[in-house]
Amino acid sequence: MLVCLQCALLGGTIASSQSLFSNGTKVPYTTLRQVPTESADEAARRRDAERAVEFQELARDVEALEPQLGVIKRVARLVAPSVVHIEASPAQDQPFRQEQEAGSGIVVRFGGEAFVLTNHHVIRNSSAPRIRIQFDGGQTINPTRIWSDRETDIAVMAINSPDAPPALLGDSDTLEIGEHVLAFGSPFGLSQSVTRGILSAKGRHNLDLGRSEVPWQNFLQTDAAINPGNSGGPLVNLRGQVIGLNTAIASSSGGNEGIGFSIPINIAVSVARQLITGGEVSRGFLGVQLDGQFNEAIAREIGLARFSGAKVKGVEPGSPAATAALLPNDVILRFDGVPIENSDHLITLVKLTSAGRRVELELFRGGDVLRTYVDVGRQAVDGER
Repeated sequence: MLVCLQCALLGGTIASSQSLFSNGTKVPYTTLRQVPTESADEAARRRDAERAVEFQELARDVEALEPQLGVIKRVARLVAPSVVHIEASPAQDQPFRQEQEAGSGIVVRFGGEAFVLTNHHVIRNSSAPRIRIQFDGGQTINPTRIWSDRETDIAVMAINSPDAPPALLGDSDTLEIGEHVLAFGSPFGLSQSVTRGILSAKGRHNLDLGRSEVPWQNFLQTDAAINPGNSGGPLVNLRGQVIGLNTAIASSSGGNEGIGFSIPINIAVSVARQLITGGEVSRGFLGVQLDGQFNEAIAREIGLARFSGAKVKGVEPGSPAATAALLPNDVILRFDGVPIENSDHLITLVKLTSAGRRVELELFRGGDVLRTYVDVGRQAVDGER
């Protein structure tokens, strides 16, 4: 017995040893080691140390991604100086004085001169002396002259501010659905606000815009937050290029619900240039009369798989359509690559196209799909499209 006990002690603290029953049989037993208890303060310090390590690891991961994550900040920093806040008080000669309108705009340069591009509905009831344009740095000026076009909701104002940095303009014709975009402006008067989203859709038309009705619509749709006060502000891609003017929202509450609409910048610039140089906008036309009775039954009868496009009823002699050899009973399926939904859709696209521009047409004729080009003409007279 003594010898066995000494052996156990000499072995030090061990996980298991041998014990003797009274009959001399050896059986295993376990010696429990005492675990020191952790105080509340020690536990808190341990947790804080573990969190600190995790924050350090997070910082390293973010630093590795900084070139990508920093793009948004760089775009915001570069674009902000070209974005202005606009306040337009009703003109004194208005028979029914309206409340002050507030919106946004962007600085652009045409022919070396500085202008502010915005929406017609932002300044429609005002005049140059009653419009205040506030820049990113806080300075405020009045425009020296204004032009506007109600039918596209575009306005442009001349400004005496040669140092104002102009926005970089993009090409809205090359946009693809899903592109990341930023919306700049003054929602609810909160100037220099920036929101982020994607381009959700293109070619939106036939929107009911209430008293701000715009007959010629070809809107971009985005889920970037747009609210009252954003009107006229830029929609920008991740290259910092302006690709649209924020104009309207679809909302049941009056606030953002993820569906906002912007005028493509190519349309806005075309209208602005025409206003500045000629004081008016020349609408495009083809010189065709369209069949208002065209429907699904007729589409199936002539061989179309489904009802779409605009059916030509007549062609004006000497018109762009005649030069392009369009014929009665042709169905125009695409205009400049855009699938045509119906006659109204085609009319809208033609009206928004600059005169003189060459556009590809896709036609359905006698069971075949044909392609041709047409040089869009100037404003049509009544009955022409």
